[in-house]
Amino acid sequence: MNFDTRLMPYDRESVSEAAELLKRGELVAVPTETVYGLAANALNENAVKKIFLAKGRPQDNPLIVHIASMKMLPPLVREIPDTAKALAERFWGGPLTMIFPKSDKIPSVTSGGLDTVAVRMPSNEAAREIIKKCGFPLAAPSANLSGKPSPTTARHVFDDMNGRIPLIIDGGECAVGVESTVVCFKGGKIHILRPGGITAEMLSEFGGVEVDKAVTAQPEKGERVLSPGMKYKHYSPKADVYVVNAHGRAFEEYCVKRSRYESKLIALGAGIAERGVFLDYGKTPEIQAQRLFALLRRADELGAKTVLVEMPEQNGMGLAVYNRLLRAAGFKVIELE
Repeated sequence: MNFDTRLMPYDRESVSEAAELLKRGELVAVPTETVYGLAANALNENAVKKIFLAKGRPQDNPLIVHIASMKMLPPLVREIPDTAKALAERFWGGPLTMIFPKSDKIPSVTSGGLDTVAVRMPSNEAAREIIKKCGFPLAAPSANLSGKPSPTTARHVFDDMNGRIPLIIDGGECAVGVESTVVCFKGGKIHILRPGGITAEMLSEFGGVEVDKAVTAQPEKGERVLSPGMKYKHYSPKADVYVVNAHGRAFEEYCVKRSRYESKLIALGAGIAERGVFLDYGKTPEIQAQRLFALLRRADELGAKTVLVEMPEQNGMGLAVYNRLLRAAGFKVIELE
């Protein structure tokens, strides 16, 4: 890996350039509505292996396959449940990934050695156009070094991937800001493995919904996981991150007190005025999701050694924010009496 990494704005020329590189088995960072993805031909085993090398990603962590139309789905899977068809009609393109029994077209390296494959159809125009130009699906985890906060701008990608990949397509800031919701279907229910922009409440219109225990807890040691973002510490800056189970004035007072003896401390508060050690990560879960990863990266830029984050809501989109924070913090939660 020793590329002269180029950063090109999304346009017809960059789509053609991206497609040519992907057809040759190279990697390209592409924007999506969730986070930027590090894309390779999902059906090319050697190309997919380059993703793990560029990211430093464990190879038992499955990748999500991205398609641009429903006609691309049947060759990749052995069956499509009726519930999945209904969800696709409602939420594709969009931030929803569904897990299916995989066909023989999907290499084992793409599925993390599992007999299932995770598939989604992004709503982002640039991602869709690149997939269409390629004519094949793209495997595309987040375009960051493994374990770091996911990238929501092209500059974030460049910070991590400069010299590791040939091309980054700049499609602006990601609208959702956290990775897609991942679901599978078992026991007649929609089972959420990773929360995201399509919430449990939204999915409940289509049947019973259950949330995997690993969304808010660590999987058992050695446990196989079906979805990215379940097993390893993720989304974390260099600083130690702690989720603080307090709100408003109690959270502020705790952070101010700690900052008196910790000089390199940053606090992310919900709708808090930006001053001193405090950064505002938004009053609503939707804004928090959009800002979270960028603020964790900003904490690194500011030289923080400790990051304290006000506990988000744990329903709706707030569950996605909470899930990402738990993994960024390595499940370290401070309970205030």
